[in-house]
Amino acid sequence: MSNKMWGGRFSSSPDAIMETINASIDVDRHLYRQDIAASKAHAAMLADQGIITAGDASQIAGGLDTILSEIEAGKFNFQRALEDVHMNVESRLAELIGPAAGRLHTARSRNDQVATDFKLWVRDTIDGIDAALADFQMALTEKAIEHADTVMPGLTHLQTAQPVTFGHHLLAYVEMMERDRGRFTDARKRLNESPLGSAALAGTSFPLDREKTAKALGFDRPTGNSLDAVSDRDFVMEALAAATICAVHLSRLAEEIVIWTSPLTGLMRLSDKFTTGSSIMPQKRNPDAAELVRAKTGRIAGALQSIVMVMKGLPLAYQKDMQEDKEGAMDALGALSLCIAAMTGMVRDIEPDAARMKKAAGEGYATATDLADWLVRELNIPFRQAHHITGSIVAEASKAGLPLHRVPLETMQAIEPKITDEVFKVLSVDRSVQSRDSYGGTAPKNVRLQGKRWLKRLEKGRS
Repeated sequence: MSNKMWGGRFSSSPDAIMETINASIDVDRHLYRQDIAASKAHAAMLADQGIITAGDASQIAGGLDTILSEIEAGKFNFQRALEDVHMNVESRLAELIGPAAGRLHTARSRNDQVATDFKLWVRDTIDGIDAALADFQMALTEKAIEHADTVMPGLTHLQTAQPVTFGHHLLAYVEMMERDRGRFTDARKRLNESPLGSAALAGTSFPLDREKTAKALGFDRPTGNSLDAVSDRDFVMEALAAATICAVHLSRLAEEIVIWTSPLTGLMRLSDKFTTGSSIMPQKRNPDAAELVRAKTGRIAGALQSIVMVMKGLPLAYQKDMQEDKEGAMDALGALSLCIAAMTGMVRDIEPDAARMKKAAGEGYATATDLADWLVRELNIPFRQAHHITGSIVAEASKAGLPLHRVPLETMQAIEPKITDEVFKVLSVDRSVQSRDSYGGTAPKNVRLQGKRWLKRLEKGRS
C-alpha cells in the first residue's frame, strides 16, 4: 500500500530499502517544536484569511497542542513509514480531529515547511550558543581579573618570547569569543526571513498573509523569492562556518590547557572534576575534557564541509539531497554547545602555579626585548643596532649560563660602553609586564581595566 499522505499517484508501496533511505524521521523528529509552532501559525493565518474556517483552525490548534504534549511526555509513536516529522504530526492530527486535519496543508508544501522548521531550529540553537558563549566570556574575564598580576611566559613558535600576565592571556580568548558571537549574530540576522507560504517552489494562488505568519514566528519578514526560499541552506552553512571558527578557538585553548597541565611544564592544575585517570598507571591525571574539546573540532568542521558538498551542485529548487542538511548540523552544533560548557567549567576550575609560571617567564632570556627597548629609549640607539647589541649580550649570557639580569655590567659594557646599571631595572619579568602599558598590552593595570569593561558589558547583556 502506498504512503497515504502522498501516494495517490502510486499503486504499490516502496521497496524496504527505498523506505529506509528516504526516511528522515530519526533526525528531523528533533524539529517537532518548531514544526508544531509553524503549523499553528499557518492554520491561524489561513482562518484569518478565510481560507479555512475558524472552527477548523481551532481544532487544528488543539490537536497540535495535544501532539506536543504527547511528544514531550514520550508517548508519541513516530513511524518510519511516514518518512518525516511533518507527516508524523499530520497523521496523528488526523487521528485526533478527523478530516479538519487535512486542511492544515492548504497553501504550503513540505518544502517551505521544512525550510521554516529548520530555520527556527537553527535560530533557537544560535540563541542558546550565544548565551553559553557569554557565560564562557564571563568565566574568562573573572579569572583574568583574579590573575591580572600573575606573570607567565608568553610564547611564539612555542618558544619563550616575552613575559605576559595570565589575565592578559585569558582576555585574548574573550576577544575571540566576541568575534564568534558576532558571526553567530550576523548569521541569525540573515536567516531571520520566513519561507512559510512559498509552497513547493512557485508560491501559491491562495490569498496568504505571509507577513502575519512571519511575525507570529518571530521572523523579520517573509522571504522575497519562493524559489530561493525553499532551496536556501545558506543559513545552515553560515551557522556551521561560525561554529567551526568558534570550535577552532576552543581547540586552541584546550591545547594550551593540555600543555599547561603537563608535568613537563607544571604551570597549572585541573582538579578531579575535569581530569581522568589511567587503567594501568596509577599516577596519571589526564586532561581528557580538554583533549575531547580539541578532537570535536574535527566533526564540527566536517559538518560544514559536508553541507557545502551537498549544496554545491544542486539546481533550483528543492532536491532530496537537501534532506542531508540536518544530521551533521544538529550533531555539530550540539557538540559545540557541549565544548563551550566544558571549556567554561575548565576555566573556572584551573589553578595556576604562580611561582612556577613566574620562573618560567624569566627563562629563555624573555626580557631581551626590554633590554633592546631600553637601549633605544635611554641611549638613543637605532632599534636595529640595539637588536644586534642585545643579541650579543644574550650570547654572552648563554655562554656563561646566566640569566639576563645576572650578567655583570662590565660584560654588557664590553659590548656597549654606554650601558649603565639603570638597565637592570627593566630586566625583571615584573617590570617587563608593567612596562607593556600601551593600549591592548599585558600590563596588569590594562588587564584590570579591560576586565572591568568586559564585566560591565557582559552583565549588561544579561539584563
